[in-house]
Formats: sequence, structure tokens, C-alpha cells
Amino acid sequence: MSTSETLIADLIRPTVEALDVDLWGVEHLIQGKYSVVRVFIDKADVGISIEDCERVSRQISGILDVEDPIAGEYSLEVSSPGMDRPLFNIEQFEQYIGSEAMVRLRSPLDGRRKFKGVIQKVNADVVSLLVDGKEFALPALAIDKANLVF
Repeated sequence: MSTSETLIADLIRPTVEALDVDLWGVEHLIQGKYSVVRVFIDKADVGISIEDCERVSRQISGILDVEDPIAGEYSLEVSSPGMDRPLFNIEQFEQYIGSEAMVRLRSPLDGRRKFKGVIQKVNADVVSLLVDGKEFALPALAIDKANLVF
């Protein structure tokens, strides 16, 4: 996660968890002077309802207005991670060992930035992905974006 995403996540996490949902991740997409803040929430074994999204959105909107961590105008979106859920941290990769994922790196590894394969194993700083019969060790800090393949 970027610095702004980490800051936003740290600000809203206590409130989100107090509403009995898990903060799955945060995306902050800057588009000129406007930006989009996407907050993904989840509930173990039950999933997320529209009412959950509305409750969380109302509460964190107030926090973001008061703390003002985002320069300029922004849109706030709150949703479930969905079936092709984005993966934001190493623990989430561990949870989905054996599943297919699409991973994009910040800079090339072996001449490529995009990898689509099965998550084989995960340790503190490396995600191993099996791509077309070849295993790639992807440094966790080099991962720009990742999501499950539905």
C-alpha cells in the first residue's frame, strides 16, 4: 500500500472494526486534482450487505472530513472485495494459497511485470507463484497490485 493508503487505513480501522466488519484494504487513486478512495470491507463467513457498506461509509466519511488526510476533492467508495478480491498484504496471500492470482509488480522481474499463476507458498517477504510450470519468487514489497482470478 502507498503512504496515503496506509494513513487512511490506520485512521479508519478502529471505526470499521467497531462496526463488526473487517477492513480488507484501501485504494487511493489520484486522478489530477480529484481522487477516489476505495475501502474494501469483509465479514468472515457471511459476506457484506449493502447496509454494511452504507453504515461504514457514513462513519468513515466523517472521520475523513475531520482528519482531512486527502488533498483536494475525492469520492469515497465502500464495497465488498468481491470474488476477484484484491490482495493487499502477505496474510491475505497466505489465506489463498492454492488459488490463482494476477500480480503486477512495480518494476520488472525476469523482464516482466505481470504474472498470472497459482499461489504456491508465502513467507514474510516473498510470494511464490507458479506460472506456466515455472515458479517465480515475487518480493512482497515489489507487488504493486494483486487480485484473485475468478
